[in-house]
Amino acid sequence: MIHTIKLVFSNFKYVALASVIFASMVIGLLILSEYIFLDPYIISHLPSGSELGFVLIVILSALSALVIPMNIFRIYILKSSKQKMGGGIFGSIIGAAAGACSCGPVGFAIISTFGSVGATATAFLTNYETPIRIIAIGILVVTYFTTVKSLKIECKINP
Repeated sequence: MIHTIKLVFSNFKYVALASVIFASMVIGLLILSEYIFLDPYIISHLPSGSELGFVLIVILSALSALVIPMNIFRIYILKSSKQKMGGGIFGSIIGAAAGACSCGPVGFAIISTFGSVGATATAFLTNYETPIRIIAIGILVVTYFTTVKSLKIECKINP
């Protein structure tokens, strides 16, 4: 696994892409989850009892920053070798979307326009925000391992 990560991130553009993905996801999700406030000043606040949500956001962002550049590298390799590509990038998109969709304030704003169905969906997102993020992390972990496995086969990396 280390060899695969070194292969992908030996190119500066993948390191830069991972940094941008991590920074934008962690800042965006922290703002949406109301850990960072922008008005009237930029203030961060971690309420007691919400440490798990904060840690899950950081893990979700870090895994996305690891998996997405690896999948882009995989697409680049497959494009040049004309091989068939699996669902590696699809898993990263699902994982990132599942983590981002569980953010309360945006969910409230979007879903509240749908009346009683929106109220039910809002209650679901509020009650199951943590399990949805954990499932998203699980999807990203599975995607990571399948991407590493496919890169070992396609790039013929010897451990």
